[in-house]
Amino acid sequence: MTHALPSISLVTCSYQQARFLDATIRSVLGQQYPALQYMVVDGGSTDGSRDIIERHADALDWWVSEPDRGQSDALIKGFERATGDVCGWLCSDDLLLPGALARVGAFFRDHPEVQAVYGDSIWIDANGEPIRPKREMGFNRFVFLHDYNYLPQPSTFWRRSLYEAVGGLRADFHVAMDNDLWERFSMHTPIAHMQCYLSCMRFYAEQKTVVPEWRQRGHLEGTLVRKRGSLLARRPMLRPFLGAMARAVRVVQKTAAGGYSSSVPPELLPWLKAHATHET
Repeated sequence: MTHALPSISLVTCSYQQARFLDATIRSVLGQQYPALQYMVVDGGSTDGSRDIIERHADALDWWVSEPDRGQSDALIKGFERATGDVCGWLCSDDLLLPGALARVGAFFRDHPEVQAVYGDSIWIDANGEPIRPKREMGFNRFVFLHDYNYLPQPSTFWRRSLYEAVGGLRADFHVAMDNDLWERFSMHTPIAHMQCYLSCMRFYAEQKTVVPEWRQRGHLEGTLVRKRGSLLARRPMLRPFLGAMARAVRVVQKTAAGGYSSSVPPELLPWLKAHATHET
């Protein structure tokens, strides 16, 4: 077994997120991972985001601030330049927890058979205050397809060879692009689960997945993924039954994994407090 950690390519996509962007970038650079390629793709923001990126430019492997066709287009730009053995992305309102990349790198090094893995996440609000921990169950394709996409996106990483094998992100998906990618991953390989917290996912009123029109778009995209992944999902009369079954399975498996009784690890509370961004 090799002792060398795999190289990691990480992409941050951003648009008009100056209030969160600096904290996101610092959470990545603070990892001090020895073989990290970090790229920031901004969609031509006018809120000061470019100034923030320029302050960190010397520590970035590549960055750009120019108009794009949305989040997927921005991510595709980054992954086209990726050279790492392992890849992932971090949206400009989320954070990596201390040591996350070291854990991910060690996991891929020690499990050469694994092609994709996700860890757990902590939900935080706009100010960075913890909402609740999100400890997950192992990957269950039936639950994933018929209940909902429960893989925390910023805690999910994969080998670049797998990304290339499935054809990468689809530019025509604007909300459920992660759902679509994970489903195609799961057609090629089992998806592993690391039982540790890797990221913070931010939830606030203005984010895309909360705005009604974007939620509707996400629902439509998710339905397309579900129908592609399951022949049974193409039968409208079966969908409520399948959904109820999947939710029941999820409750049982997540309960067994301690997902409903978990709390934020005490050792992370000082870091979360230090990275809170209270607005005035």
